[in-house]
Amino acid sequence: MSKNNHQKVVLVGDGAVGSSYAFAMAQQGLAEEFVIVDVIKERTEGDALDLEDATAFTAPKNIYSGEYSDCADADLVVITAGAPQKPGETRLDLVNKNLKILSSIVKPVVDSGFNGIFVVAANPVDILTYATWKFSGFPKNKIIGSGTSLDTSRLRVALAKKLELDPRDVNAYIMGEHGDSEFAAYSAATAGGKSVVELAKEAGLSFDDLLKIEDETRNKAYEIINRKGATFYGVATSLMRISKAILRDENAILPIGASLEGEYGLKDIFIGTPAVVNGQGLAKVIEVPLDDREKELMAKSAETLRKVTADGLAELG
Repeated sequence: MSKNNHQKVVLVGDGAVGSSYAFAMAQQGLAEEFVIVDVIKERTEGDALDLEDATAFTAPKNIYSGEYSDCADADLVVITAGAPQKPGETRLDLVNKNLKILSSIVKPVVDSGFNGIFVVAANPVDILTYATWKFSGFPKNKIIGSGTSLDTSRLRVALAKKLELDPRDVNAYIMGEHGDSEFAAYSAATAGGKSVVELAKEAGLSFDDLLKIEDETRNKAYEIINRKGATFYGVATSLMRISKAILRDENAILPIGASLEGEYGLKDIFIGTPAVVNGQGLAKVIEVPLDDREKELMAKSAETLRKVTADGLAELG
């Protein structure tokens, strides 16, 4: 993390998610220097020119199209580059193509002399976050995945609608894989200090209704992709929030793709869980007390990720 007040972020991948993230960062006035890297150079130049027009309304910022060499003195490198998820395709289906793309990104970033924090958002994000750690040789605390941050937002929004609450006051988490094996940790979910399960009962909702909300949360990405081809505003905003926690050294508790060291009985994996995020990256995993149903779902989700990760890395060689 920069000792002075000048902070630098490099975005790798200027597609729909990347450009939306760049816009979110400009809106928030985060980082004095923002570099955009993509194989399509013309696009990055266009976005840089477009985004700099926003700085008169937000905060001064040097936004420009750059190269991997620009990562040398960056605080953050945010990776959104990868093949997008198509209608009918799961996030895990993307693994082989996006592992190849990722390996072609991480090496030149590290070779530049970069010593900051990686934030990974390309899918399947948990597997690519693990692979970033393997490819980079960086300490695990300096590798963060977007994990279940977006899924958690979706859950909170859905619960807030049903319970007639502000989603910011719903303290509920989606955990596990950012994908089809994710689950809602309802046993630990609260709002205003009261159990969400109890609040749901008072609102006339059964636990089956809550499980339906969990399922709708899990499938919301497919609903969006089928209608508009891709999801980008939500994930871009979640990436901005993670970046803000790092750049401002917040010690914020956020649902991210974090490295586990025995929490939930798991090791050697990056998976969605609440964690403390600050200027050093991942400061601490918050181990949520799960009930038996949730423990089983976490174990199954981890097993799914392990198998696909091992197969994908083996194929990559």
